[in-house]
Amino acid sequence: MKQPDIVLFMLDQLAARWLESPCDGVVPTPHLDRLRARGVTFTRCIAGNPICMPARATIATGLSARGHGVLTNGYRLDPALPTFMSLLQGAGYRTGVAGKVHFRPHFAGLYPDYTRYGFDVAHVTEDARGGEWLDWVAERHPDHFDAVLATIWPSHVPEYAAYGPRRENLRERIEAVRGAFQWATPEYPHNTPRAYTLPFPAEVSQTEWITGHGMDFLRGAAPDTPLLLQASYVQPHGPFCPPAATMNRVTADRIPAPAPVEWVDDPLAPECFATSEGAHRAIPDDWRRTRHYYFADLAHLDDQLGRVMAALEQRGRLDDAYFILVADHGELLLDHGFTGKGERHYDTAVRVPLTIAGPGLQRGATVDGFVQHEDLFPTILEMAGVAPPEPRTMGPYLRETPEALAGSSLLPLCRGEQPSGWRDAAYVESYNNISTATPRNWARSVRTADWRYTRYPNGTGEQLFHLAEDPGEQHNLAGDPAHAATRNELRDRLLDLVILQDYPHTHRDLFALGVH
Repeated sequence: MKQPDIVLFMLDQLAARWLESPCDGVVPTPHLDRLRARGVTFTRCIAGNPICMPARATIATGLSARGHGVLTNGYRLDPALPTFMSLLQGAGYRTGVAGKVHFRPHFAGLYPDYTRYGFDVAHVTEDARGGEWLDWVAERHPDHFDAVLATIWPSHVPEYAAYGPRRENLRERIEAVRGAFQWATPEYPHNTPRAYTLPFPAEVSQTEWITGHGMDFLRGAAPDTPLLLQASYVQPHGPFCPPAATMNRVTADRIPAPAPVEWVDDPLAPECFATSEGAHRAIPDDWRRTRHYYFADLAHLDDQLGRVMAALEQRGRLDDAYFILVADHGELLLDHGFTGKGERHYDTAVRVPLTIAGPGLQRGATVDGFVQHEDLFPTILEMAGVAPPEPRTMGPYLRETPEALAGSSLLPLCRGEQPSGWRDAAYVESYNNISTATPRNWARSVRTADWRYTRYPNGTGEQLFHLAEDPGEQHNLAGDPAHAATRNELRDRLLDLVILQDYPHTHRDLFALGVH
């Protein structure tokens, strides 16, 4: 049997909520609708560590954050760990990635070598904007180069001070351009550096550059060579920056209002919330405008989904290929007064979209069971017919074989089967965000169908929400005596999940178990 093509279409910072009711009718997503009609949509896909690098490392390796060691942004993923792309590469697949990978910190360099992780072809552009895409703009679209420089918010990345073969001090130029840049336009006078319409044509954008390389990869391969493509976008991660043309596709008066800021007067609210990333003690008056830019970005990304699906169709493999759409983590988008993600384990930070389509799978179906990023690794291996890595058990004294994977393949669920023993709860953990270094921001959560319980260390915060009755997470019941039994039960369950994050044993530098 011919090995199927596999496409992983990955979005950055997209909560599942922004593609569901009550957001229906806010922005058309015809290509996502088509994908969902062809496949299975998971309504409870939970990011076990809702921040970029840990989430992406888990998807690639199938390990928990403690298993692969990327606890938060700033850690490098060890390229010696087995990844789904390296295993497929070893099984005869041609593997490619276009866009954001983020297995290495942006501060480690603007030209990361991701072929070490199992990609035959890698065209990379990430949040820091520098590297291959920026060089392409300088060569092919020099008239727009300064406008592109204005969008580079992390100019403090060290490599910008001595950029490229000429060691140019691009940092000074970026900061000068940004300092004088006019974000406002006659049509969109409210543009700001955090939310703006693109100041250059859409075809120059990172988003369309990523799509172009993904399409080239699909079109350029031999017909009989199985392909793995990861098309991985920087958007809709902030700053929100859609093309102006997509702003008109958003029905602004249907944009839902943010969930109210319930934590300000809550004595059990986590102490870190007041100083957390993007924290507001009241919903800003311009909330609708902020969300407008975000939804316009979704319209642009839906266009890219259509283009990638069309390229796969032109290759003649659409019906025989597996297609996965997923996000690394959510975006609070001013729900509860926050922007971003991380240690605020509300629904819009931790629950992400996941749709899987392919041969032999249900069409137009939904699955409400809990799935996590750990499950994508074994799912992709099963799609390709590739065996998982062997458990690291070289010790002669071992009397049992440990598990090899933290997750389980989702294909049985996609076929309509009901695997026995499937999880009935999800686990979420956070360490530090980009601006903190203390354990006050460390959070651990358990989420069941009806409840979400979150604990912060040393008495710095606790939350308990009855999701069945309070889906907006507005009433913290952690201190309510009437719910003490539920709180204690969930706290005990959370402790079990915290312990089990270290199982199966990590592959990092493990030579043997049970050896003196």
